Amino acid sequence: MKPAEIVPDPVAWHAQSGEEVCAALATSLDGLAHDEAARRLDRFGPNELPPAARIHPVLRFLAQFNNALIYFLLSAAVAAIALGHVIDGAVIVVVVLVNAIVGFIQEGKAERALDAIRDMIAPHAVVLREGERHTLDTRQIVPGDIVVVEAGDKVPADLRLLRARGLSADEAILTGESVPAEKTEGPVAPDAALGDRAPILHSGTLITTGQGIGVAVATGPRTEIGRISDMIGAVQSLTTPLLRQINAFGTRFTWFAIATAALLFAFATLFRGYDALDALMVVVALAVGVVPEGLPAVITITLAIGVRRMAARNAVVRRLPAVETLGATSVICSDKTGTLTRNEMTVRHLVTAASLTAVSGTGYAPEGRFSDADGAEPLPDPQRDTLIRAGLLCNDALLVEREGQWAVLGDPMEGALVATAAKAGLHPETERAAWNRLDEIPFDAQHRFMATLHDDPQAGPQGGRRIFVKGAPERVLAMCGAQAAGDAALPLDAGYWQECIDACAEGGERVLGFATLATGPEVERLDFAMVESGLTFLGLAGFIDPPRDEAIAAVAECRSAGIAIKMITGDHKGTAAAIARQLAIADDPKVLEGAALDGMPDERLRRVVEEVSVFARATPEHKLRIVNALQANGHIVAMTGDGVNDAPAVKQADVGVAMGRKGTEAAKEAAQMVLLDDNFASIVAAVHEGRTVYDNIRKVIGWTLPTNGGEVLCVILAIFLGVTLPMTPVQILWINMILTVTLGLVLAFEPSEPDVMGRPPRPRDAPILSRFLVWRIGFVSVLFMLGAFGIFAFALNRGYDVEGARTMVVNTLVVMEIFYLFNVRYLHRSSFSLIGAMGTPAVLGAVAVVVGAQVLFTYAPFMHELFDSAPVAFVDGLVIVLVGVTLMAILEIEKTLTRRFSL
Repeated sequence: MKPAEIVPDPVAWHAQSGEEVCAALATSLDGLAHDEAARRLDRFGPNELPPAARIHPVLRFLAQFNNALIYFLLSAAVAAIALGHVIDGAVIVVVVLVNAIVGFIQEGKAERALDAIRDMIAPHAVVLREGERHTLDTRQIVPGDIVVVEAGDKVPADLRLLRARGLSADEAILTGESVPAEKTEGPVAPDAALGDRAPILHSGTLITTGQGIGVAVATGPRTEIGRISDMIGAVQSLTTPLLRQINAFGTRFTWFAIATAALLFAFATLFRGYDALDALMVVVALAVGVVPEGLPAVITITLAIGVRRMAARNAVVRRLPAVETLGATSVICSDKTGTLTRNEMTVRHLVTAASLTAVSGTGYAPEGRFSDADGAEPLPDPQRDTLIRAGLLCNDALLVEREGQWAVLGDPMEGALVATAAKAGLHPETERAAWNRLDEIPFDAQHRFMATLHDDPQAGPQGGRRIFVKGAPERVLAMCGAQAAGDAALPLDAGYWQECIDACAEGGERVLGFATLATGPEVERLDFAMVESGLTFLGLAGFIDPPRDEAIAAVAECRSAGIAIKMITGDHKGTAAAIARQLAIADDPKVLEGAALDGMPDERLRRVVEEVSVFARATPEHKLRIVNALQANGHIVAMTGDGVNDAPAVKQADVGVAMGRKGTEAAKEAAQMVLLDDNFASIVAAVHEGRTVYDNIRKVIGWTLPTNGGEVLCVILAIFLGVTLPMTPVQILWINMILTVTLGLVLAFEPSEPDVMGRPPRPRDAPILSRFLVWRIGFVSVLFMLGAFGIFAFALNRGYDVEGARTMVVNTLVVMEIFYLFNVRYLHRSSFSLIGAMGTPAVLGAVAVVVGAQVLFTYAPFMHELFDSAPVAFVDGLVIVLVGVTLMAILEIEKTLTRRFSL
């Protein structure tokens, strides 16, 4: 084949033999010629991922101003400056700029998601060209290059193996599996899942054992990791439910304000004989009253407080609106390994011909106990003791303790065997010294076993040696002719052992088989012929990556909160199903393999995702399609992940959640939230805080808008009655910008209500102004208007001039706000309780500040100059407090009625 005919289109290279692959790529084991490599480099481009598409920093900064919150703030700034309150206007502008700068910085961090993936590609590689070895910059590798890899290397491109010896690779960043994948050069089925493509080494993965030679079949963006990078770049950012609702509310509110102002201007000039300029001042008063200037700032602060609370619970939020979105989450799509499970292999069962023994403990900590099927102390079993010793000696792993945490140096399953031996009372170093290893046959993916030869300290005065073998149970059984039974050996019962293997597999356990052979002292070397037959089978060990204890409780809490859990994993179907049952993700969790999603129409997938709880052998494309399907069904989706394979779906989700400890940088950069402790329970805590934030935002809105509504109704009623305005625009601004913000801010600190996790998530398009809130805002606005206008009339009748009467109106509105604040802290429950009456320290502090400000407003001469206020008699102050008490009583009655009629 001519080089010019080489096409880098996607090909099932794993299904072709090494010879066919080399022929297709016009190469050989000697590698490419230098000039041919140069031509291919020119044609296919360097072996690197393209840099992330960047938004110009100026445009990214300007985009921070494009939402209704900012429009409200800027409108308030213009109104304040127009009314001569330059300082107030400047403060608002500063708030806007600070918000924009924070958003600008956060989005700049998010743009590094693709850069994090680019950094995973190895910088250098050993390549054969014209029969000679060269260490090249990875960017120079081209399709057809012959690449040499060994343990510790990072794979520089997608390689089709031509030679492999004891080769395994850590593919967790792509498949999520915690156990290294065995690699061989033989072809596999064309439709093999990513994790089952044994002859393929993927770019960015790590060689854990062995050596290999492969031909580069894909470079740069055509690699598996490159395709994931493309998917991340293609994912569109979603707006959050809160931002959608605030924007929709802002649009409707703006049109309402414009229409009301125009009608009021026309009515004042045409029917009440107002001069046009006077009517314009009335409209300005209306505009200042109708726009809740402080609301956007308080909402932003409420979200920021939610960020702080979540950080205290090990959930770091990278995008502020994600705080509230978590509260709306209806589905959590979670990776299995390292998220719901510990990502640490543990021996759960030991099976011999005489016993079935359960092993407790988790991870690699040498702590746990053995028990029989009834949970009691197991009877002595010499075969079990030999099985445990075999697992320790036919083993290259070490356990180390770092800062109180146990970790494995080596293969995770071998680490679990060392921990099991320690639980049985064997000291690994002492045992390995006593049973000196003389030779070994390393594990090989083709032969699927490992064998070691040891001095046998139990052999007696003549001395002797012993061979231990571990490996795939079917392979080890085929090497045995007998099974251990006390000090004797009985004929092998293959049927019994197959039943045991099947039972372990159904429980989601990975299984290893163990065998032994006693030899004379003259044996010094191992070879395959010595262990191919005649061994004595010792038994089986079943391994699991156990669920986190806290994840089990967190899943239960999610289900009680109406949040569905979808486990999406690259692991096998049986393992995934077993973990799902242990976690109780669903009453009867249905499992579907990723291959079933290939070619499935989107409409059918939308039905399937509602029925299935576990998706096994899932690829990055599958994960992305599942998230999209759930969103199309109206769900708010949170997606957890720690690998590169999770990054596209993490970015697509409404809330992407990455693991802080074990997560890759690509996953962290694609996420809106990072868990510092990699704990699924922290997600539930974050959902709890998210719901609290949403509740508090509703309280802020439900408390703020009636004040504005009462002010607007006062202005409208004054025009209709043809009387003097009960407040000036400057006084309205004083209430809205200073007092309302101060009091409203304390609602951001409100603790969670008791039932916050006992109710279902709200629908994606649920309006922030529920039917109850609309009623409450309208009802309280009328009460505020009646109270203010009633006091205005009362003051004029008492002989106050207009300035004095208006001062009483402002004080009345503030006092009503204070009493209403205590009422709104519990939207549905009664506020007549000791806790409700006492309030939080923030509430009491804010009330003290506002009362002090109103004393200055009423009695300080410099405030009289600024706001046209005047002193009020003490007895009239008591009347104002009585109005507040009356408001509180009416609202408590209203709460009782709305609860009864379920409004």
